[in-house]
Amino acid sequence: MTQKRTTAIEKAIGKFIRALQERDASLHTIKAYRTDLEEFSAYFGPQEWSDIDHVLIRGYLSSLYARGLSKTSVARALAALRSLYRWLGQEGVVDQNPAALVATPKLPKKLPRVPTIEEVNRVLDSQMIESSAFAERDRAILELLYDCGIRNSELVSINLDDIRWSNEIILVRGKGKKERYVPFGESAAEAVKTYLPRRQQVLGETKHTTERALLVNLRGSRLTTRSVGRIVKQTAVSKGLSPDVHPHTLRHAFGTHMLEEGADLRAIQEMLGHERLATTQRYTQLTVKHVMEVYDRTHPHAKK
Repeated sequence: MTQKRTTAIEKAIGKFIRALQERDASLHTIKAYRTDLEEFSAYFGPQEWSDIDHVLIRGYLSSLYARGLSKTSVARALAALRSLYRWLGQEGVVDQNPAALVATPKLPKKLPRVPTIEEVNRVLDSQMIESSAFAERDRAILELLYDCGIRNSELVSINLDDIRWSNEIILVRGKGKKERYVPFGESAAEAVKTYLPRRQQVLGETKHTTERALLVNLRGSRLTTRSVGRIVKQTAVSKGLSPDVHPHTLRHAFGTHMLEEGADLRAIQEMLGHERLATTQRYTQLTVKHVMEVYDRTHPHAKK
């Protein structure tokens, strides 16, 4: 039985994925890029890099549409290709990036539905759901996500010694291992302080007394992002919010509500850990949308 020969494209993709891993790219990005680039390799087969131009790449993207892939999926595949070609250029494998000559599919601008301040308060001010096996921790999760505007991955990465109680700030590790400090308020502080004795009890029962993670499961191990997502969704739905609520919804709510209450856009950018102000400016759109909804619902001459 003859062994399949690895093509030049396959070899390069393997090295590129390893380079992403060495740069501490997120697991989600690595998984998505690997899937997209394996599809690209299968489509072009044994061809050399010099054989592939922007016309052939357009043909490849057309084949993805023909298979029923959405514009979002095709745009992601193109982004993976552009990143691969940039890396190939740095390695001296190619002289130009044909993927850069291909237009990105125009995606519909969908703004996320953000709960109102009243809706979030209804969740945070009420008792945790009866089915919660670790109610003190679950309240701390909700308070930290909304109070600090942090990502799910940032939340589960927090260690006990990352909390600076005297300064009321938390050291957060964001994308690309970039660190920043975010403030936390009285509600989050109270929730965490209520949770800590229960955490210590769990760790003692499970012999995980050296665990550094702030948030742990009932087995004494660091909580996962998947578990946080499940906890947030179950709690939100039980309080009457939409079933599409997830941890990032509370991050959106943080940014939107801060802006509505008069916070400076650049201060919000700093707290959220956005590299570009344009990313933070999406919350301006969300706030304008909210204002228009209030106007249409309440102004006596808004509707005839």
